[in-house]
Amino acid sequence: MKAQDYDVKEMPQWCPGCGNFLTLSAAKNAFAELNLEPKDTVVVSGIGCGSKVPHHIYSYGYEGIHGRLLPLASAIKLANRKLTVVGMGGDGDGYGEGVQHFVHIARRNYDLTYIVHNNQIYGLTTGQMSPTTEKGQKTKTSPFGAIETPFNPLANAITNGATYVARGFSGDIDHLKDLIKGAIQHRGFALVDVFQPCVTFNKHNTYDWFRERIYKLEETDHDTSNKDAALEKCFEDVKTEYKKLPIGLLYKEDRPTYGDQLPQLKDKELVEHSLEIDMGKFYREFE
Repeated sequence: MKAQDYDVKEMPQWCPGCGNFLTLSAAKNAFAELNLEPKDTVVVSGIGCGSKVPHHIYSYGYEGIHGRLLPLASAIKLANRKLTVVGMGGDGDGYGEGVQHFVHIARRNYDLTYIVHNNQIYGLTTGQMSPTTEKGQKTKTSPFGAIETPFNPLANAITNGATYVARGFSGDIDHLKDLIKGAIQHRGFALVDVFQPCVTFNKHNTYDWFRERIYKLEETDHDTSNKDAALEKCFEDVKTEYKKLPIGLLYKEDRPTYGDQLPQLKDKELVEHSLEIDMGKFYREFE
């Protein structure tokens, strides 16, 4: 497969320079290197700029309602575990409206990949503060500066049971591609949080802003199996006056997935079960 094999005729309508283009390219390259057949791949989204991705990848796709990406993705995966299921949405969709699903999907360890286009703003609705907006940042809904502590998706994912937790940067497509590949190959719930500039409504967290602060964990002695070390990295940016932002794989562990533990799926997939039901059997139970 080649990245171009996942192209469609419809052109994205994102702002010129938007990080969505780069995250989409990284995903297509990851799909190609893993030789994912479009007929065996499902991309699921919610609502938002990044959630338009199913329209721009040649595969099965489902664009759901705001914040409900993960319930849809988990249901698809449980129906047929032979499918590669990838969820893609924004920080508002996933960490705001959908945060309750994020918590429980992580602890249950569903076998799916979740890529979050984290631009630290509500872009589709033109610039409101999101759960990951930096404290003090001025937006349409925080004109005097945000007073809330930002949501920490990486720490929440790790403490709630996700088994593959990584962060990428849309300005480094090759590095992000490798993180997405690793997430798809991993058996369990995999989060790839992506620093992704919104060039129209977030003038603070720009490409240059990130490039001055990010560093790759692969170039350090970070132990991805050490949960305490991973959590330290999650909070590193708030412990230093000059923010240092680690990208790369923070944490990984192997444990049974939710689907692995269901007796109904022991022998075959749910979609492979017969729809023929002996209703008489149920009636006789009430005689």
